[in-house]
Amino acid sequence: MKNMMRTVMKHTHSCSVITCTLLAVLGLAQPVQAGGKDDPLLSKVMIDQLELRDVDGSNPLVLEGQAWLGKDLQKLWIKADVERVAGETEELELQALYSQAIAPYWDLQVGLRQDSKPTPSRSWAVIGLQGLAPYFFEVDSALFIGESGRTALRLQVEYELLLTQRLILSPELEANFYGQNDSDLGIGSGLSDVQAGLRLRYEIRREFAPYIGINWQKSYGNSASYARKAGHDVQDTQWVVGIRAWF
Repeated sequence: MKNMMRTVMKHTHSCSVITCTLLAVLGLAQPVQAGGKDDPLLSKVMIDQLELRDVDGSNPLVLEGQAWLGKDLQKLWIKADVERVAGETEELELQALYSQAIAPYWDLQVGLRQDSKPTPSRSWAVIGLQGLAPYFFEVDSALFIGESGRTALRLQVEYELLLTQRLILSPELEANFYGQNDSDLGIGSGLSDVQAGLRLRYEIRREFAPYIGINWQKSYGNSASYARKAGHDVQDTQWVVGIRAWF
């Protein structure tokens, strides 16, 4: 586990380009608190997951982060999902979204998503709903509409259980659905894949928390068939170690 943590810190530089992209978007506007304004311009960067996963010796480095810039009711969001293996980027997804508050704790988001990796790349229009459901479940759902009649639906749910003021257990679930087969990327129609994780973090400060955990993922339907033909596992369980931070 210590070796995994050292590798996470070593590979953090590999994701510096993506992190700097998020920071660059927000760097033009620092939080404004003065001047007596009721609705100041604010910004926030959140690194939800920067982690190393134990997968058959390949140990991929995964970054999931998001950032926003705006005011209370309207914001510009940037979301990034990156996976690197052996110094090469295997997955790269970026979203640029306009967010409008439509109810307490709920935002409607519209914008664009670009999947640069794996190839061939895919572009999507995005309509999403993000917020806090009853019993404090964090929900991020989105409908994606792509070229050639492609459609996709993603649902992410996360919950935080406070064991102490600093020790937090966080289960999460993600499911992806697609409207049609995409044989070039090994994606099947219907329920394509499900990913579930359980992470235990210790908040050294509220803004910085190392964590350990376990991540499980499985492909279904035609996606599973494509994976088998390519010689990939349909189901995998991974130990993870990483860092969560925001500023």
